[in-house]
Amino acid sequence: MIGRLRGSVAEIGEDEVLIDVMGVGYVVRCGSRTLSRLPPIGEEITAHIESQTREDGTRLYGFLTREERSAFATLQTVQGVGPKAALALLDVMSPGELAVAVAREDKAAVGRANGIGPRLAQRIVVELKDKPLGPGLTVGEFDAAVRGAPTIAAKPSASGEATAALMGLGIAEPLARRAVETAHARLGDDTPLAALIKAALQETAR
Repeated sequence: MIGRLRGSVAEIGEDEVLIDVMGVGYVVRCGSRTLSRLPPIGEEITAHIESQTREDGTRLYGFLTREERSAFATLQTVQGVGPKAALALLDVMSPGELAVAVAREDKAAVGRANGIGPRLAQRIVVELKDKPLGPGLTVGEFDAAVRGAPTIAAKPSASGEATAALMGLGIAEPLARRAVETAHARLGDDTPLAALIKAALQETAR
């Protein structure tokens, strides 16, 4: 079972990338969002891999973060969601945004992904409510944390709490910190903590 590949980008196709690892080329399927963020051909890449073995062979699905790979695997625990639908959903929202959508039971946001109709969107927001979308909090725990967050000014301590909340969702500290700083600068000092967390989550998807 392959969990990670580190090598150089050899080729980039419409729905896959060829990664050269010490002379061996691995065909890795990716969503369009991941493909758009790949380094140029010839440069080094570390891809987080979800391996799936079926009757027709083994397929590798690649992501640039552990959080995306984890969300991809969790999504497929929902009946009716296969690799194609899971990739389509992660093309339109990050794991953090997905967590927010599930916490709000926002099936309209989930239904924006290609191939996900209203019934499947409803099933996703219901079944993922208490499942982890990354190495951090479950959706339910995140929702409770956001709803229970005190309404205080976004001072440095609030920025630290917002950063910790994003890290709890599995977002890497540097990215979480930059997202909070950007959201803080855009919204101002009087922003409630819950609003700051949600705005920072949106920044991680930019």
